[in-house]
Amino acid sequence: MFGGLAVIILAIALLIWQPWNASSTPAKPSSSTSPSASATPSADAGETGDGTTEGEVAPSDVPVEELPTEQPEAEVVACGPQDVRVDASTDKAEYGADELPQLTLSLTNLTDRDCTIDVGTAVQTFTITSGNDVWWRSTDCQANPTTQIVTLGAGQTAASQTPLVWDRTRSSVSTCADETRPRAGGGGASYHLAVTIGSFESQGSAQFMLY
Repeated sequence: MFGGLAVIILAIALLIWQPWNASSTPAKPSSSTSPSASATPSADAGETGDGTTEGEVAPSDVPVEELPTEQPEAEVVACGPQDVRVDASTDKAEYGADELPQLTLSLTNLTDRDCTIDVGTAVQTFTITSGNDVWWRSTDCQANPTTQIVTLGAGQTAASQTPLVWDRTRSSVSTCADETRPRAGGGGASYHLAVTIGSFESQGSAQFMLY
């Protein structure tokens, strides 16, 4: 009786020890294996030399499920010259005498992969012209320029969050504190905004009118 009990306990222990066989089910007990009061341990009980019974798999033979290997993420590289489109825009097409143009730049990743780009104010330049006359340049009197490296997602378009306001005056590095700088003419005069960010230039310019 003790021999039969030892076999049952060993079989239960092996089933608990095999966590990778989650889909396997214990074998149904046979109705013809009732223990006999006169049964004694013997070599005919089906026990093998490695401590398992016949028909069972030794622990070392249990197949281990192979776990998927994580692939390393591709390194995000800097945006190339042909990877990004830069666009200049204004909040309106026409401005009354007391209205100030608000200037924005946007970037579009033209590729199917992410890339990094510096969008800090230190590399941004907004230029307003009228014909061949440069009226205003944002870098002439820029204060506290910043550097900001961001990741531009594949196909993503990002725009400057806070528009830059042009005060409708002519800029110069020598007149930043001058409150009497020449004021841009109105009466339907046409102006164009172009932007650059680092080595990236806007495609064309944004036209607007001053009244």
